[in-house]
Amino acid sequence: MHFSETCDEGMPRLITPVETTASTTQDQSAIPVIHATLDAKGLRPERHVVDQGYTSAQLLLSSQKEHGIDLYGPVATRSGWQAYTEGAFDLSQFQIDWSQQIVKCPQGKSSRSWKAGRDSYDNPVIPVQFSGRDCTPCQARSRCTKSKRAPRELTLKPFEAYQALQQARDRQATTTFQQDFSIRAGVEGTISQAVRGFDVRQCRYIGLAKTHLQHIITAAAMNVVRVINWLEGVPLAKTRQSHFAKLAPIKSG
Repeated sequence: MHFSETCDEGMPRLITPVETTASTTQDQSAIPVIHATLDAKGLRPERHVVDQGYTSAQLLLSSQKEHGIDLYGPVATRSGWQAYTEGAFDLSQFQIDWSQQIVKCPQGKSSRSWKAGRDSYDNPVIPVQFSGRDCTPCQARSRCTKSKRAPRELTLKPFEAYQALQQARDRQATTTFQQDFSIRAGVEGTISQAVRGFDVRQCRYIGLAKTHLQHIITAAAMNVVRVINWLEGVPLAKTRQSHFAKLAPIKSG
């Protein structure tokens, strides 16, 4: 189950779209359906705060372009052993000339091939390869690749997706992002309420369609409870704290 809820200050937090997928389905696949549903119902938010399981470069871009929604969440950091090895050459140290379709390595050598392709998830990518004549004798080879013979290869995302990902990485490093993202903790409480208070993980019927219907009815019931509590002035519950954690501030004399 994928619940999204409103989080406007001073208003009740209401569940809007409910999406149900098989447990083996990646969270990312739910985002296009959720955004299309919100858009069709006139409930499109300016910002959709999600965890990392719901973000990707392509989704950051498509959410903004197709629905005008800022998909706001942490994204994967740079991959590859080079990104975590001091002195190694990761992607950030290569100069990309998008107009000429050429990449220059930190040693000043230009790539020999640039072609469009698709990754294992059928997303568009750009495999870039350098020449063996440049990579094999390079004195900095050990900082670039662990291959004994093959030249360095890079896999780029298309320009717009690449830019969207870089901007998201820069944003998530800011204090403002950490403060804004903290509001997402509320949806964890929503899931807990659905599980503990409404027994949502116990399906009454077999099949995805009927399970989805149960999730919708459960969300509607939760919304009724939330509106009543809001009208009666019942405050939102605070995040639970374990007994051990409660002892942490105590200091012995």
